[in-house]
Amino acid sequence: MNAHKDSASGPVEVGEGTFRYRVVENWPSLPADFDLVEVASVATDSRGRVYLFNRGQHPVAVFNSEGELLDTWGEDGFARAHGLTIGPDDALYCVDDLDHTLKKFSTDGRLLMTVGERGRFSDTGATTVDYRDIIRSGPPFNFPTNVALDSAGDLYVADGYGNARIHKFSATGELMFSWGEPGSGPGEFQIPHGIAIDGKGLVYVADRENSRIQRFSPNGRFVDEWTDVARPCDLFIGEDGTVYVAELGFRAGIWPGSEPYPPRATGGRVSIFDSNGRLRSQWGGGENPCAPGDFFAPHGLCVDAIGDIYVSEVTVSAGGNRGLVSRDCHCIQKFERLPA
Repeated sequence: MNAHKDSASGPVEVGEGTFRYRVVENWPSLPADFDLVEVASVATDSRGRVYLFNRGQHPVAVFNSEGELLDTWGEDGFARAHGLTIGPDDALYCVDDLDHTLKKFSTDGRLLMTVGERGRFSDTGATTVDYRDIIRSGPPFNFPTNVALDSAGDLYVADGYGNARIHKFSATGELMFSWGEPGSGPGEFQIPHGIAIDGKGLVYVADRENSRIQRFSPNGRFVDEWTDVARPCDLFIGEDGTVYVAELGFRAGIWPGSEPYPPRATGGRVSIFDSNGRLRSQWGGGENPCAPGDFFAPHGLCVDAIGDIYVSEVTVSAGGNRGLVSRDCHCIQKFERLPA
């Protein structure tokens, strides 16, 4: 399911049915000396501002929807950008995987709360981001990955590379309970990477290295799983229940010793499902991952109030630093939704 026109013949269009998009090329507009390096996560606020949580000199870069740079901050606040979620009050919840913390900020970069001990990881057996070293699940945090908010403002944190758990915290940062063990059975994880909550309170977890999305009740009870995904990294759920998924695929971020991946070894892509898991639209996975509308290492995505999609990529750490892809391959793309 992939409609893709050659950019030489006009704007690139992707998707199908009622989920068709035009690639907004050269978004955003960056100053000549501004290097995002790679964008781990992306989110939009109530005013339509777009926040790129990136691994360059300015970890939080803020743009308007046209791609004009508005602000930057966070230069001394992060070990490594990883996950970003913006709450209904526009507070930013930033997951710093190498610092083992979740930090809450105001839109202008004022630190409001820190969850976790900076630079200290829990005892799971893992001391790096390689999930294969995990022996046991542990308390928060060991290289956490992402966070989601429920309707009450409570926080669900995916933890992550060095752990195999979901932790629920109150809005003020008190740990309420956790669930998950290393493995591939129901309620087990091999990198719970992305997390989102739908309007009914169901918790969706992108269980990346198990290539599935697991769904849970708000108290952590396993409900079901979706397996029509290729190493899902991030999730976004619209108000209508539509589920948008950024999939890393099987060509980037390969763990040493894990090759080869199965015959369905597609590249990075975006898939859109309805609330029952039925695939509605999909694109990416082509032979030229740096082409407009395609992907090398999709890592984060969000959908703004008018239905446009932003997809961020960790192009460098997923292979660009080993020469697997061009260093100037895109690390953020905007997809403008077309009329139905």
